[in-house]
Amino acid sequence: MSKIGCIGLIRIWLSFVLVIAFQVAQAQYSPDTVKIGSYVISLHDFNFHDKEYVARFWVWMTYKNPDFDFAHRVEVPNAKDMIIQDVMSDTLDDGQIWVLLKLKCVMKQNWQVHNFPFDKQTLEVSIENSEFDTRKLVFELDTSGSHYDPHFTVDGWKIQHFKTIKRIAKYGTDFGDPTLTENKSEYASYVLSLDLTRNAWGLYLKLFIGMYISFLIAFISFNIDQSDSGPRFELPVGGLFGSVGNKYIIDTSLPESSHFTLVDSLHALTFISIFIILAISVYSLRIYDLGLVERARKIDRIGRNAVISVYVLVNATLVLMAIFQ
Repeated sequence: MSKIGCIGLIRIWLSFVLVIAFQVAQAQYSPDTVKIGSYVISLHDFNFHDKEYVARFWVWMTYKNPDFDFAHRVEVPNAKDMIIQDVMSDTLDDGQIWVLLKLKCVMKQNWQVHNFPFDKQTLEVSIENSEFDTRKLVFELDTSGSHYDPHFTVDGWKIQHFKTIKRIAKYGTDFGDPTLTENKSEYASYVLSLDLTRNAWGLYLKLFIGMYISFLIAFISFNIDQSDSGPRFELPVGGLFGSVGNKYIIDTSLPESSHFTLVDSLHALTFISIFIILAISVYSLRIYDLGLVERARKIDRIGRNAVISVYVLVNATLVLMAIFQ
């Protein structure tokens, strides 16, 4: 064999070895795919004050790598508590492992209360494997059977949208893993997402009826003659205390918020309106004491019409903004 022929064979052999080595390396470092889906059974026990709710759902996975062991290594990072209520698993004819889990989770939720009770909420449940990061494991969505039970309802709410999402959960630590070169890690994350809107009008009336009655108690003081000054001041003061009590009751059911919410705005409007009623009564009584009876009654009429008009208009504007925001 000539020298040129030997060199050609060596080149072919080296190319073959490099291809095999590349394929082995690629197989070693490429992550395995886990096909995952879910079925939501119920959402209940919504607790705005403690920022939580309860979700019950089925989640299933199919994969080849037995080390994944989702029956023992499934994790819901945004849950306060998680209970695996049922586990089923099987090895399929093609060698894949199928796991079905029934989970009950007490979920953490940052409720959006800016427009309460006309609020819209997005609930998300994230599922990860607690051991294997994206170097070893990635998710593929099984959308064919993933949805929610059409027979279950969320009291006071309407489910607008349901979707499943795959994300990468990034952590600012390597958790002490010596195989990572940077102080960070990434895990495959499967997310169930539901958009809810509240059936709000009944709740709105129950929450704010006390505030509106308090305002009307203060407002009817305009119909009391200036000669009877006691009730002219007692009714608005009583209405003010009633509206403060109403706000305190509502606030006990809501989480603390640094933002000015619809609840705050409507009560602030009521407080200011009652204060204006008191201010008009003081001025009207002052004019009455000077002997200008007709002028005092005219001030009452103008004040009464202005207060009720502005109060109704601003109330309607705030509520409509909350509904359509």
